[in-house]
Amino acid sequence: MVYIIDEDKTSSTSMPYVPTPLDLPTPVIERKTTPITEQMASRFQASKEEEEDFIKNNYVARTLLNEPQLPPVTWSNWYKHVNWPQATLLCLEPFVALYGLFTTAFMWQTVVFTIIWYFLTGFGITAGYHRLFAHRSYEAKTPLKYLLLVLAAGSVQGSAQWWARGHRAHHRYTDTDLDPYSAHKGIFYSHIGWLIFKPRRKPGVADITDLSRDKTVQWQHHHYLTLAFFMAFVFPTLLCGLLWGDYRGGYFFAGVLRLVFVHHSTFCVNSLAHYLGDAPFDDRHTPRDHFITALVTLGEGYHNFHHEFPSDYRNALKWFQYDPTKNLIQFFKRIGLASNLKEFPQNEIQKGRYTMVRKALNQFGRTITWPKGDEELPLISYEEYQDLAKKDDGRVLVLIAGFIHDVSNFIDSHPGGRALIRSYVGKDATVAFYGGVHDHNTAAHNMLAMMRVAVCRYGGEVEHLKRRLGHIQTPTPIFA
Repeated sequence: MVYIIDEDKTSSTSMPYVPTPLDLPTPVIERKTTPITEQMASRFQASKEEEEDFIKNNYVARTLLNEPQLPPVTWSNWYKHVNWPQATLLCLEPFVALYGLFTTAFMWQTVVFTIIWYFLTGFGITAGYHRLFAHRSYEAKTPLKYLLLVLAAGSVQGSAQWWARGHRAHHRYTDTDLDPYSAHKGIFYSHIGWLIFKPRRKPGVADITDLSRDKTVQWQHHHYLTLAFFMAFVFPTLLCGLLWGDYRGGYFFAGVLRLVFVHHSTFCVNSLAHYLGDAPFDDRHTPRDHFITALVTLGEGYHNFHHEFPSDYRNALKWFQYDPTKNLIQFFKRIGLASNLKEFPQNEIQKGRYTMVRKALNQFGRTITWPKGDEELPLISYEEYQDLAKKDDGRVLVLIAGFIHDVSNFIDSHPGGRALIRSYVGKDATVAFYGGVHDHNTAAHNMLAMMRVAVCRYGGEVEHLKRRLGHIQTPTPIFA
């Protein structure tokens, strides 16, 4: 058999069974040439008009052009660009937690409550701020809204109105300069830098009229500072102190240490979920799916799915994928606190998967050398084919399925022997190749296609004879 040489997998020399083109006369086509200077000028003018039209019709480009960003950060003015209240809280809390960790005795009750309080306040963000208020992926009864808003306040991540407004802008302007925490600005910026430093420009417009009319959201927005301080520090300290006498552990463990984990769990959705994993639904933007991100974010790690289908209450589709927030919302529905859980149609989800699989196959296909198509080959008559086959020029020409193939480089490797191929030189071997003698496999079909040198007019011997005899009104279906 003939095998591909490893030296150059894309060149024709690596496939010795591929023949050289037929030496046929080709018509000379006169082409009008344009001076290079005129070509460059016309292209420049066209590109300029396209750019102006793009800016005119694209909100992001128009906004970035008309609203200049803040002056660049330098060593002499960096302190002016720091959001000092947020930076102080976010930078000091890990050190306060470490101090408490090394100076406070452990009580198992406090450890258990810290874990429970971490999940509860975290669910306030994922099930409340994110999937309910930012994306309206389900409807919640008023008591559940208040519960989620109070729990989320204990995560100290701003009010629901502020949080959801920024998150809607993030989805609308993903990976642009109007994205409040664009992953294109680096993993540090998307994780925590956007909170430590003042934004370089205002985030893009996002509609929050529904939140402005929601009485529960407005109640939390107006009392946010009080709720945040109480739920983050006062409540866990009092509960641990009054129930089992561990005020100090309640503050340092259930309060500060828990807050550090909740903060960075949420921050990982903006950073890690845009860097780690794959993109099974769309790869035009940075969101990715990965189970590790899901583990540290209470199920928010299947981020590629989420950005593609943002109003779906689920982040994970499979039963084995970690998404406790989805399970919690389903529980709320069972007890009558939630309804109208939104799901994208499975057919549309499968389309997303299919699109990416097809794209990957196309990319893989570009690494393969494919046979020439009809438009790349000369068109000759059946008589011309027979005349070429009779020539003593070393070519072995065989007609199969409308294509004329030069099998001279393959004939000695043919498993059926030279004689079988020789018997079909100058003839139509379509029936023999497609099962009359042997039903060839896919590899044989692929190799044969690489040996094409011409297309036979009318397709083959039978069609040629029918037209010669005047039976042109009843074409064979395969060549109709």
